[in-house]
Amino acid sequence: MTRPHTDLFTGGGETGRLMAELDWTGTPLGPVTGWPQSLRAAVRMVLSSRYPMLLLWGDRFSQLYNDAYSALIGDKHPAALGGDVRVTLAEGWDVLAPLIQQAMATGVASWVPALQLLLERAGYREEAYFSVSHAPARDDEGRTVGVLTVCSEVTEQVVGERRLRLLRDLSVRGDGRTVDVDATCARLIDAIDGHPLDVPFAAIYLRDGAVLRRAACAGGDPTHAVAGALPDAIELTDPAPAAQAWGLPDAAGGRAAEVTGVTDLLTLPAGPWDDPVRTALALPLPSADETQPLGVLLVGVSPSRRLDEAYRSFYQLLAQQVSVALRNAQAYEEERRRAEALAELDRVKTDFFTNVSHEFRTPLTLMLGPLSDALTDATAPLPPVQRERVETAWRNATRLLALVNSLLTFSSLETGRAGSDVRVVDLAALTAELTGVFRAAVERAGLVLEVDCPPLPRPVTVDPLNWERIVTNLLSNALKYTFLGRIRVGLEADGDEVRLTVTDTGIGISEQELPKLFERFHRVQGARSRSHEGTGIGLALVHELARLEGGEVRVTSQVGRGSTFTVALPWSAALRTAVNGSPPDGRGEAARAALHEAMTWLTDPTGGVAEPDPTSGPAGDELAGARILVADDNSDMRAYLSRLLTGQGWRVRAVTDGSQALDAIHREPPDLVLTDVMMPVLDGFDLVRRLRADPATRALPVLVLSARAGGEASVAGLSLGADDYLVKPFAAAELIARIRAAIRGARARGAPSAAQGAPQAVNATPTARPAAVVSAPATLGPAASTPALVGVGLADDPADASARSALTEPVGVSPAHSDGPGGTVDVGWTYASAATSAAAMRRDVRTALTDLDVDPEVLEDLLVAASEAVNNAVEHAQRPSRPEVRVRVEIGGGLVRISVRDFGTWRDRRPAMDRGRGALLMNAYGDVRLVSTGEGTTVTIERRLDERA
Repeated sequence: MTRPHTDLFTGGGETGRLMAELDWTGTPLGPVTGWPQSLRAAVRMVLSSRYPMLLLWGDRFSQLYNDAYSALIGDKHPAALGGDVRVTLAEGWDVLAPLIQQAMATGVASWVPALQLLLERAGYREEAYFSVSHAPARDDEGRTVGVLTVCSEVTEQVVGERRLRLLRDLSVRGDGRTVDVDATCARLIDAIDGHPLDVPFAAIYLRDGAVLRRAACAGGDPTHAVAGALPDAIELTDPAPAAQAWGLPDAAGGRAAEVTGVTDLLTLPAGPWDDPVRTALALPLPSADETQPLGVLLVGVSPSRRLDEAYRSFYQLLAQQVSVALRNAQAYEEERRRAEALAELDRVKTDFFTNVSHEFRTPLTLMLGPLSDALTDATAPLPPVQRERVETAWRNATRLLALVNSLLTFSSLETGRAGSDVRVVDLAALTAELTGVFRAAVERAGLVLEVDCPPLPRPVTVDPLNWERIVTNLLSNALKYTFLGRIRVGLEADGDEVRLTVTDTGIGISEQELPKLFERFHRVQGARSRSHEGTGIGLALVHELARLEGGEVRVTSQVGRGSTFTVALPWSAALRTAVNGSPPDGRGEAARAALHEAMTWLTDPTGGVAEPDPTSGPAGDELAGARILVADDNSDMRAYLSRLLTGQGWRVRAVTDGSQALDAIHREPPDLVLTDVMMPVLDGFDLVRRLRADPATRALPVLVLSARAGGEASVAGLSLGADDYLVKPFAAAELIARIRAAIRGARARGAPSAAQGAPQAVNATPTARPAAVVSAPATLGPAASTPALVGVGLADDPADASARSALTEPVGVSPAHSDGPGGTVDVGWTYASAATSAAAMRRDVRTALTDLDVDPEVLEDLLVAASEAVNNAVEHAQRPSRPEVRVRVEIGGGLVRISVRDFGTWRDRRPAMDRGRGALLMNAYGDVRLVSTGEGTTVTIERRLDERA
């Protein structure tokens, strides 16, 4: 039977059981049977509670507590039962003593929500926090003889909130206010340095190739400087102990490293009680590439906290926060560098335009002066033909001067060097005068010009030249995009501002294009216009000039209904102090230049047909009467080409765009189409594409003229099926020679002409198949043992063309043998070693393969590759024994083979001269092999018929 005195501890759990078994006679409290009733009642209350409670009784502060409290003191339990609390909690007694003594002395209870307490309950000096209340405990006579302590541990809450504050501070410091990575590192380290209880020291290392460079560090005080103990930089591949000591190479490889024995590397007191740091962590800073961290975050571990899962998770969050801030800083820094590079490029470009534009003025002056003198010289008047030529040159030189002036104005606006030479002007009269300059052009276009510019209530001060540019650019824009209806120019004023409005009934502008309308070089893609010509800075210039004059420009538009541009000048800007002195030079030049350009957009009233003079052209020319269709949106270019070609005895029809060209071809098929590339409605490339897609016009010779120079442009045109490509400016003799060669080649192949109907099949007779050519793979590059294939471009160099003989058609054709689609073909041609041989070859190969089951894309690829091979043969064959190039096409077994042979020795060409990258093109479109012997070089291009690029 249980002894009566042990009933006191019944129901007290494990701690109650231990208290019942304890020999209390050996404690200051004595045997349980002698305990006063007040002590018994207090013990029962403590043991029955699930809340941590500690009862201190007597002057020796004997401890009696429950199960919940025993968990708080860790391995000090159960030895603490009945013992002196001053011994049990000796390490924290300096904090507890004042609270306990106050409760006993005053009899008043106290409460501390987060009491920091040093505990050695787990084998180390631990930082702990408790919510604790101390209340007096009284004996049977009401005297205070002890203290009842009720407490709960809040360490995790206190430490967790503290760590969250650090993460929040990091997000604030790394918010992108500094776009410099090093500055961001310093701000982050500064934030970490403000939380030494959790992070005694920290250092950020950034990867720079195979090197880790320390960007920032913090921790300790000047007496215990961390910077001197940490390496400034390490080689990641360095096996030396000093490089490996802090675990940096492992972390740089993406693996977190725990560093023990820090006291051997660094003496740093830390934590609430200045215990030495013993452990550190090297953490990778994540980047987009998991295998290549951004760098390493090296942090010290508090000696007063266990490195448990929660502590490790905090450090992982810390590393991620630092990484995000650094990546943002890197992105901002890269963006800033790109912006600075673009700004520098823009500045250099602007300076270049300015310098070049200034340099243009001198030759333009020397062009315009003599041209104007020749046109106005009454003592030696020009004959009509010469006058027409000189007028064309003068108009286009004037247009070039206007472009130069626009570039100069725009560059000065961008660099902030532009000024406003304000004068007192009658703005209504000036606007009406400038608008009147365009009346002839507007009425010639079949439009109505309305001018409503009543006198303003007071004079206005503006720069007349700037206002002229504003008005003329808006009028030019309206005329360019208006085909029916009217253009209205209005000027009005109210109490706030003066408003110029230019309204048209043109094609309108879509809502998504309006925000970008005043950006320089912006063009609305696919918009119908009178011409594709222009610099794309007209409206941007209006916007900048309006701002320079103190106003703004606005636009409203509806697709299919028209647009209204409004330039508003507030009276505060329109009443500026005028400049005294003579008026500026150049008044009216911008308006006249804009008018001359606008006149070139308008369709020729003659209908665009030019008949040849019966006496013109070479005597006995078999091409006399040939029909040429010219498509170009510039009226001066159409007139020039018409004069040039009718002088050869040819009939010329001129149209303004590709759509009109298609209509003209279907009404009256020409012998050759001569087309520009950049045209409104339907451009030259789309025209070629449609002609080649139509069986009736597939073999029609097409020669492309374009100002777009370079191998890419010529390849684009030729790959679509153009027979030849000539870059502006061109020599008239070269253009005529190319046209003659194209027409003769088409007639020799039986292609349809103006007098013929649909294409006829090419008659061929069988021929013996020659022996196969055994060839070795071509090796490209200067180290090749065989000569490298060097592209010379698909457009001829005019300097080379002038030194060559007249362009010729093929000088020999060997018969073809065909078994129909999918069967075998063996056909060959012999061409003169001349620049136009490539164009003739393309026509011949296209005609020979048109009726076979050859994929159109494969055919175009082969034509491009073969053109490069022929150009190589013409350019590189030195001292040929035969001045010719042989081309052979063989099809069989699903394979097509094109062989190109010359009869000269190979001449290497410098890489700088390789404009067309011929070898690259040939290898891109087929398998290329080359054999070079003393008798010549053979290039073989093979491609499977079912293989697409």
